[in-house]
Amino acid sequence: MSNYPDLQLYIGGAWRKTAETLPVINPADESVIGAVPIASTQDLDAALEAAERGFAIWRKTSPARRAEIIRKAASLLRERIDEIALDITREHGKPLQQARLEVIRGAEFFEWDAGEAQRTYGRVIPSEPGIRYVVHHQPIGTVAAFSPWNFPLSQPARKIAGALAAGCSIIIKASEETPAGCLHIARAFHDAGLPAGVLNLVFGVPAQISEYLIPQEPVRLIAFTGSTAVGKRLTGLAAQYAKPVLMELGGHAPVIVCDDADPVKAGISSAIRKVRNAGQVCTSPTRFFVHEKLYKPFTDAFLERARLVKTGNGLDEGTEMGPVANHRRIEALEALVADAVSKGAKLLIGGERSGNRGYFYPPTVLSDVPANARVMREEPFGPLAVINPVPSLEDAIEKANGVPFGLAAYAFTNSAANVDQITNDLEAGNVSINTLEASVAETPFGGVKESGFGREGGAEGIMHYMVVKTVSHRMAI
Repeated sequence: MSNYPDLQLYIGGAWRKTAETLPVINPADESVIGAVPIASTQDLDAALEAAERGFAIWRKTSPARRAEIIRKAASLLRERIDEIALDITREHGKPLQQARLEVIRGAEFFEWDAGEAQRTYGRVIPSEPGIRYVVHHQPIGTVAAFSPWNFPLSQPARKIAGALAAGCSIIIKASEETPAGCLHIARAFHDAGLPAGVLNLVFGVPAQISEYLIPQEPVRLIAFTGSTAVGKRLTGLAAQYAKPVLMELGGHAPVIVCDDADPVKAGISSAIRKVRNAGQVCTSPTRFFVHEKLYKPFTDAFLERARLVKTGNGLDEGTEMGPVANHRRIEALEALVADAVSKGAKLLIGGERSGNRGYFYPPTVLSDVPANARVMREEPFGPLAVINPVPSLEDAIEKANGVPFGLAAYAFTNSAANVDQITNDLEAGNVSINTLEASVAETPFGGVKESGFGREGGAEGIMHYMVVKTVSHRMAI
């Protein structure tokens, strides 16, 4: 088994160590597996200077050449999948097969945006003879990006892919809790021949780094994935300097099970997806609104499948769900369950930490949860599901929309009329019907309401990293 990597900052095309570090903890056994370097102000200044130099080169690099380098880096990620997945499992806890799928997903983001790099078309606007109006799309500049811990590689990949495809340079602050995924991205681009300074990787205390980088003049865009509370703070800080933001924030995804759906198939697939990444996914299905006539068979199928989930070390054969990220997640989940039960909810399965070593928390299901329970409005970000009966589709949609979030939403139905109503009335940036997959590389992804604004992926994603310039040209004066 390979060793966990020697973590370093990547600035100006070179690796660098720091005097200050933080431990990296394996959530499966709470052992220290590495030390993540903490960037100083001097390191951040170096990253800003490097990013400016990198941008001057990269913005003038042809789209075809940019795409070539991005595809080469994606190919290297695929070639190194075994090593990368092992590191992700050790630092995050997710099962090894899920870590492998994350590497593939990250590579797909790069491959899609490499193609988009060559499709940032402008247009010529018809006008009177002798004058021409031309619209150009140009890279916005240096991007300051911040990625979370729940997907160590694919989350930073999405931001790096969009920025680099557009011709921007980027300083990415990856999670100090799960740093190896982004380190492997930097290695891949270094080996793929990316010019120095185009990609810069730093780690450190999130608030200190964001508060230092965002006001700096070279930074022209802030891209963030994380909680709504932090996203609001960063948006406020960016607004003080009139800088645009791309925010992918929290969710609390509803699942509507209509009266014409197959309750057993829907229950089984829902239980499987609920425990993916231990429920630590902003699009994780959480609030299940099931038509009352299907409530019992759906709930029975969900519980039966949830009881079969093998929880354990992600490196062990057959593990379906690893630990949650840290002890804070356990405390948060237990508090939500206790609050719901105190207000009349029924605890059907789970609800307490498993064992006393490693951050293991079992699949947990609450039913008949009242509207005033915290879990009905607060994203649990763990393997916790709420299943409530509803009398109609209209009631389900009203309840689904009754939170300030709108990132992903799901429904099970075979009725075209239901699909039309769900599509029109559900308040979410991503609506999936008869599937619990919320996002792929070729589709735009983002939220409404307090789930953020802007889109990553698809043809729309790259546009956030560009500015629109209109050129008016009179042929003669």
